[in-house]
Amino acid sequence: MRTRLCLSLIAVGAALAAACTHSPDRPSGTLAQIPPWGLDLKNRDPAVKPGDDFFRYADGRWLDSHSIPEDRARWGSFSELEERSVAQQLELVRALPTAAPEGSNAQKVGDYYRAYLDVAAIDARGLVPARTGIDAISAARNHHDLTRLMGRTDLSLLAPLRVGIMVDQKDPDRYAVSIGQSGLGLPDRDYYLKSDATYTDIRAKYLAHIARVLTAIGEVNPQAEAQGILDVETRIAKLEWPAADRRDRDRTYNPRSRAQLEAMAPGFFWETLLSTYGVDAQPQYVVRELDAVQKLAELFLEVPVDTWRPYFKYHYVVSMAAVLPQAIDTEVFDFYGRTLLGQQVERSRDKRAIAALNGDLGEAIGALYVERYFPPSSKALVGQMVENLRAAYAERLRNLEWMTPATRQAALAKLAAFHPKLGYPDKWRDYSGLSIVAGDAFGNAVRAQVFEWRRQVDRLAAPTDRGEWGMTPQTINAYYNPTFNEIVFPAAILQPPFFDPHADPAVNYGGIGAVIGHEMGHGFDDQGAKSDARGVLTNWWAPEDLAAFKARTGALAAQYDAFTVLPGLNINGRLTLGENIGDVGGISMAYVAYHRSLGGRAAPVRDGLTGDQRFFLSYAQIWADLSKDEYLRRQVLSNPHSPSRFRVNGVVRNIDAWYGAFNVQPGDALYLPPAQRVQIW
Repeated sequence: MRTRLCLSLIAVGAALAAACTHSPDRPSGTLAQIPPWGLDLKNRDPAVKPGDDFFRYADGRWLDSHSIPEDRARWGSFSELEERSVAQQLELVRALPTAAPEGSNAQKVGDYYRAYLDVAAIDARGLVPARTGIDAISAARNHHDLTRLMGRTDLSLLAPLRVGIMVDQKDPDRYAVSIGQSGLGLPDRDYYLKSDATYTDIRAKYLAHIARVLTAIGEVNPQAEAQGILDVETRIAKLEWPAADRRDRDRTYNPRSRAQLEAMAPGFFWETLLSTYGVDAQPQYVVRELDAVQKLAELFLEVPVDTWRPYFKYHYVVSMAAVLPQAIDTEVFDFYGRTLLGQQVERSRDKRAIAALNGDLGEAIGALYVERYFPPSSKALVGQMVENLRAAYAERLRNLEWMTPATRQAALAKLAAFHPKLGYPDKWRDYSGLSIVAGDAFGNAVRAQVFEWRRQVDRLAAPTDRGEWGMTPQTINAYYNPTFNEIVFPAAILQPPFFDPHADPAVNYGGIGAVIGHEMGHGFDDQGAKSDARGVLTNWWAPEDLAAFKARTGALAAQYDAFTVLPGLNINGRLTLGENIGDVGGISMAYVAYHRSLGGRAAPVRDGLTGDQRFFLSYAQIWADLSKDEYLRRQVLSNPHSPSRFRVNGVVRNIDAWYGAFNVQPGDALYLPPAQRVQIW
């Protein structure tokens, strides 16, 4: 939503330079939800020197006084908000009438929820609902049969190749079919290829787990079949691209015609795969990991059918475990939850039902959520902050010493075209074509995945829907979409500790302001900066500017490479580079925007803290977080986000204002000489 006080946002000049401000002491008749002004000072550990460990200084007593719940692998501010959102959604769903009109969203949500909760009925049906899929896999006699199974969306099988539908990065007004690597049951290729004792132990537990699942579904030789599955997944892992390489948007955009697909992997059943998916009429397909896809298609034909059948059965059953008998559901949790994440207890069935509903009927719940829990006034105030952040970025872009005029103008044009989406969609998703049946948890899950795929296939013939959201309003998160050049903030994140209309502006700018700045920063990170103002994947950089940009981003990647998360496991600076750029740029711009909001006046001192100190403390406290070692290992190997501690300490040490706010001096552990501080935007 564009604020009504800043009307001319398309032109980037004086209008943005004079963007909205608001008073630091605007009167309020209500205390902040975290009284009295929005920051919980009891969370700090004053025994820690800010310059040695700012994460611990800001959050130390919170860390010491909290523990990770048994049904979680991590716990922090995001988790607390998620629990609140889930509780609110449960209240909404439980209040739905049991006799809602047939075909209404209330009927669909209510019947889905109640069927998912009815574990006794699920147990009574046993494997009968899954038997059709298992038998279809057993009946496959050759690789052509297996290929047809791979394209069946009612089975949704894990396979070495993954077919999807996305916005075309070179033409954001159309959708495109993508083909990429897939096929691993463990979180990342490194779990198969590393020789450390930690990984050999995980592989041994994975092998035993696979055998138990195969035994449960009646396979006659589960041990040997499990070994065959692990062996073929290891071969897949050796061919797949590392996670850091898969971030490269240039390398993962490889349009190919059908004839070129056939030439790339002769003998593979492309026609069967694509026609079963319903996408065989497309003039071209975007191949992501080009040489990996080619080699995986060849591997598929090399591996015997007798190996693929148990592989498909295992992954099919795992994907549907939540709506299969408890013995299978518990076995799957024991490995994927307890072993891989360190989570000791499975989440309660009602909370898992909400997670499943969010995947299959998310906007139906979202409409109820925003009506009850999201005030329009919050949307307007956050809209003002977005424009203040936009103005801060514009000011910085106009004064970047390393950027030449032509590139600068392209960057400013892209900034002006940023489209903010706040709270919830203008148009809710239509679920009228999805049949939800009372008492049929398994069937509901299958019909939902078929419905979603058909919805996406139907869009191939139409222009892209720029009003669509990639997250539900009840999600505690935010995102930047480079192909639409949009920043999106769901309703659920627009609450404390991120945002409170009654909080001190320093707290709001350090919280949601840094999040807004982070998402804007993705438009100018190492991958987002490859799209122009329309979202087209193209190079709008002068060569010398691109070289200067890469030098700065390379220095930031090197900083994060040096951070040790667990013994022998460091952050991958290339994998996390985009998020780290977003963090450093986001807090830098939020700081500028905060001072713009003061309208030239000095910030008040509150409880002995200056405005700058409150700003940085607010930023650090949104990242208060405890994580299991298993969770951290998975995150470091496969997730582009750095662990929370480093999203604080790795960021503030690059911000000059932080040094002044907390008197950080040479000799402090986080101190960086000015020449080594990375300032990109």
